Amino acid sequence: MATTAFEPLISSAWGKPNSWTLDEYRKRGGYKGLEKALELTPAQIIDEVKKSNLRGRGGAGFPTGLKWSFVPKDSPKPKYLAVNGDESEPGTFKDRYILENDPHMMLEGIAIASYALGVHTCYVYLRGEFKFQAERTNAAIREAYAAGIFGKKVLGKDYQLDCYVVRGAGAYICGEETALLESLEGKKGWPRLKPPFPAVVGLFGSPTVVNNVETLASVPHVFTRGAAWYAGLGTDKSGGTRLVCLSGTVNRPGVYEVSLETTFNQLIFDDKYGRGLPAGRKVKAVIPGGSSAPILSPDELDIAMEFEAVKVKQTMAGSGGVIVMDDTTCMVRSLWRVARFYAEESCGQCTPCREGTPWQTRLLRKIEEGRGEPGDVEILSNVASSIAPYPPIGLGNTICALGDAAALPTHSFLMRFRDEFEAHIREHRCPFGDKPWGAFGDWS
Repeated sequence: MATTAFEPLISSAWGKPNSWTLDEYRKRGGYKGLEKALELTPAQIIDEVKKSNLRGRGGAGFPTGLKWSFVPKDSPKPKYLAVNGDESEPGTFKDRYILENDPHMMLEGIAIASYALGVHTCYVYLRGEFKFQAERTNAAIREAYAAGIFGKKVLGKDYQLDCYVVRGAGAYICGEETALLESLEGKKGWPRLKPPFPAVVGLFGSPTVVNNVETLASVPHVFTRGAAWYAGLGTDKSGGTRLVCLSGTVNRPGVYEVSLETTFNQLIFDDKYGRGLPAGRKVKAVIPGGSSAPILSPDELDIAMEFEAVKVKQTMAGSGGVIVMDDTTCMVRSLWRVARFYAEESCGQCTPCREGTPWQTRLLRKIEEGRGEPGDVEILSNVASSIAPYPPIGLGNTICALGDAAALPTHSFLMRFRDEFEAHIREHRCPFGDKPWGAFGDWS
């Protein structure tokens, strides 16, 4: 339970003139957190982040301080920090707003993390489509060098730190941390087998921490106001605030910074957030954490948008992508669209994912177009189980979690709306009418 009154941290300056510049960031107290962190030892910094209960904002929600502590302190190899800005999960669009509106907040977090980890080189990996965001981030990095924040001395301390922006080629798979590292090394973005984990054998075979953009933008607040204060903003196991992306059939979609005690019902219906659904529409289902997260039904929306609370419902808070589907939505058609995305983005390295994801897509197209046969729903369920059984989450048969991401929506849609799939087959048509989009291509 929160013990500190909620206030926006990450988004506090969004929409204000020149919020992305160093001058404006410093007027708001920017880099004060770095100044305080530099007075501590690296071990003390990591301990403060642990006490803050800051958890990763990229999807898995792993405790940030614990992740940092895995980096071996006695390694003779250089250490690296890789920032995951490959924001590609359908329904998620928050990190780009940080890069556009307040990139120095992330850069300050980079500097604090780098000093704590003994990192002298950081790479900010952005998805290929983020041209504008990359330009704004690069401009902020140049300002940081000119001000002596990056370079040979970090704010006058005898500690060198260099930071570079690298743009990918738009591959969803490169959001997986080891595929991201492969891409940074100039290779095909294929996930690696783990162990060894990146903290021990990462970029160029050296210890590496991979953190999300929002995670690092949260770090300065831990030091400007204290770990206890930051932890008090959240729940017992999750500190701070978080950004959530609201889309789908709501009156006011957008990116909102919320308390971790905020429920899905509040996000969807409160006037300061989604303002409900259009007149006459009702919630049919909600995707709680990006398209890979199993769906919630309307009677499950009074839970907090917090990692542990959502886990109880056998789904994920994930990357904060909340997608609302109303009662006019065809669940077969929606799942077909989701399945096709994962089939296209599979790297093809693992047989269950390479063969299973297009198989799911073909079956869903067949059912949606009225060509479904008795037994197709069972086959679809079996294919999804061969990729990743469910529940619980995390039993996938592939090297990385893309297989899980493709299978989990299929499981959850079938568990909650199997009758709708069977109606398509029984009636040899889609009860919801024509498709709202064009042809997908023969293969799908």
